[in-house]
Amino acid sequence: MKYILKTILLLTFSISFSQSKSIDLRVEELLKKMTLEEKIGQLNQYTDDWNITGPLIVNPNKETDVKAGMLGSMLNVNGVERTRKYQELAMQSRLKIPLLFGFDVIHGYKTTFPIPLAEAASWDLSAMELSARIAATEAAASGIHWTFAPMVDIARDPRWGRVMEGAGEDTYLGTKIAYARVKGFQGKLGNLNSVMACAKHFAAYGAAVGGREYNSVDLSDRMLWEVYLPPFKAAVDAGAATFMNAFNDINGIPSTGNKYIQRDILKGKWNYKGFVVSDWGSIGEMYTHGYSKDGIEAAFSAITAGSDMDMESNTYRNTLAQLVNKKRISVALIDDAVKRILRKKFELGLFEDPFRFCNSERQKMALNNSEHTKAAREVAAKCVVLLKNEKNILPLSKETKTIAVIGPMVKPKRINHGFWAVNLKDVDSTYIVSQWEGLENKVGKNTKLLYAKGCDIEGDNKAGFQEAIDVANQSDVVLLSIGERYNMSGEAKSRSNIHLPGIQEELIKELQKTGKPIVVLINAGRPLVFNWTADNMPTIVYTWWLGSEAGNAIADVLFGDYNPSAKLPMTFPRAEGQIPIYYNHFNTGRPSINEEKLYKSSYIDLPNTPKFPFGFGLSYTTFNYSNLKLSKTKMKSNEKIEVSLDVTNTGKYEGEEIVQLYLQDKFASLIRPIKELKDFQKIKLAVGETKTITFVIDNEKLSFYNEKLEFKSEAGDFDLMIGASSEDIRLKSSFELLP
Repeated sequence: MKYILKTILLLTFSISFSQSKSIDLRVEELLKKMTLEEKIGQLNQYTDDWNITGPLIVNPNKETDVKAGMLGSMLNVNGVERTRKYQELAMQSRLKIPLLFGFDVIHGYKTTFPIPLAEAASWDLSAMELSARIAATEAAASGIHWTFAPMVDIARDPRWGRVMEGAGEDTYLGTKIAYARVKGFQGKLGNLNSVMACAKHFAAYGAAVGGREYNSVDLSDRMLWEVYLPPFKAAVDAGAATFMNAFNDINGIPSTGNKYIQRDILKGKWNYKGFVVSDWGSIGEMYTHGYSKDGIEAAFSAITAGSDMDMESNTYRNTLAQLVNKKRISVALIDDAVKRILRKKFELGLFEDPFRFCNSERQKMALNNSEHTKAAREVAAKCVVLLKNEKNILPLSKETKTIAVIGPMVKPKRINHGFWAVNLKDVDSTYIVSQWEGLENKVGKNTKLLYAKGCDIEGDNKAGFQEAIDVANQSDVVLLSIGERYNMSGEAKSRSNIHLPGIQEELIKELQKTGKPIVVLINAGRPLVFNWTADNMPTIVYTWWLGSEAGNAIADVLFGDYNPSAKLPMTFPRAEGQIPIYYNHFNTGRPSINEEKLYKSSYIDLPNTPKFPFGFGLSYTTFNYSNLKLSKTKMKSNEKIEVSLDVTNTGKYEGEEIVQLYLQDKFASLIRPIKELKDFQKIKLAVGETKTITFVIDNEKLSFYNEKLEFKSEAGDFDLMIGASSEDIRLKSSFELLP
């Protein structure tokens, strides 16, 4: 048996090596046939005209360039008919090198899933991998080879609009999610239901100063390595085919032209074999940065730093040949970039069949798959965060006679998609389930639904208040759906004021006077500030933007067909003055304990604590943590500690709990955070059921980047904390790492 297994393994390795070698040889053979101009052409990416994700640049010559073999890729081209058209043009070129088609498939294609930040709230890695897999299936069936996702930027500032596109503030959670989403999008590259993933934005874009889009970043190398780089390394480990560099600078050098992060770290230390694409126009924008005096210098900086493909700045096209002819760069530098791109085209099977992703029948089937719809509903329900349920209004009884459904988010459809949803030209929005429709689908004939808009999302028009009050007075319970516009969060959607917009909180105050039980639903793409509501309303549900099945998923949660289990992936501040705010901050020499303020690190007008902490989220049931055991209290760096505990469902409903393990390195050569998430498990428990769960603490969980940027542990004492959130610690212990 051992001999047979060994033979199979050797044969598998031999086949894999042979296939890899075959692609390498084919790439080299093709490269020898290419002129310098054709090589440079492979490094250029143009956009199509109708679906723009950046400043519009009209290029009337794109079709001519494709036929001349002067283009390697296009973005914003989707649908079998459109992608086939451009690929047919590419087949008229001298060498017939196929095009790559990229698209921002961020959280679904036709079937839209919750925005990524909402998905992160599920802490359900398999669900996130599934949603990425379905998105890839639909996109690939529509002629797309490549998605510009996942965004793996760690973000601690909710003013930054792109928090909606990532996994939140925590590096450990973000690293796990980055790996899962890359695996979901790519599967095995070359399969007809997979697309190339693109880890973005490399690097540290989530640290933009002031939470302002396209802004500078100012951080230490230690912070870069410890907080912002690990999710990117996870993307490399998961096999991400491509990386996208960021708009920001790092240590004064724009990421696009930053050799340290691209050549030294990504392609050097991490031995990355994929290719790097610029963000929209970022090569040319190095001039505006004040870093490159002209296009020639920008191209020189970008290509030498390791940026392989130029998205929509035309800088490579216009200048690289000059740089070669003047011997400022070698052809070998361009060859390296071209080979990286050609390899992916071979891996996708495009040289065997350039039109293998252009099958109209497969597209029709993929975009009308009921299993995708079912999955979108299930994933969306997992993302709903129950923030308050003090009077146990939820779950609602299906025997409720009259429900008033009020607010500007109730009946619109498109808003449920959230930002970065794919706008399909030939598909209307009838398949999107509004919140109103979800409730209609849920309640029986004995329940009457009443509707009033109440007010707009923005503005100060109170004309609808009275109708809302009248409707509320006729009801047994009020569902009030409020929040920010779906496109208030996303790229170029930074906000200095993240309070509930308009007069929506005033509407809540008026409805509260009716004395009716009110459930507040908050729709948003980021953490918002809603202090009066948080303090005065007993029932609050954070619904984010949940996608095309939002209405059904929200109804499932409200009526208890799904018991909410989501936990916040970002800290919710009390005010913008606390930002950036995150749970795993460093301590100080004068910490404010129990909100002590005098000569302590504190605000005189605000508590240090957040409104809602990282990892927080309630359930309709309750959980008890007990019986914490450590296999040992002293360990060496080559050993492990097993941690076990019991979790019991002590409530009235079956439910899921996300058990979180935090560690604190008490004393080290560099100050360590007050606590760090180092593991978690999501478990389901029947009423009264107890489960014993186990965590393993190894040396990697105890290591950090020291002053020399070495990832090492240090002997000393550690506190162990296990709980339901970063603030709700239920069990504690300690152990020692021996020298």
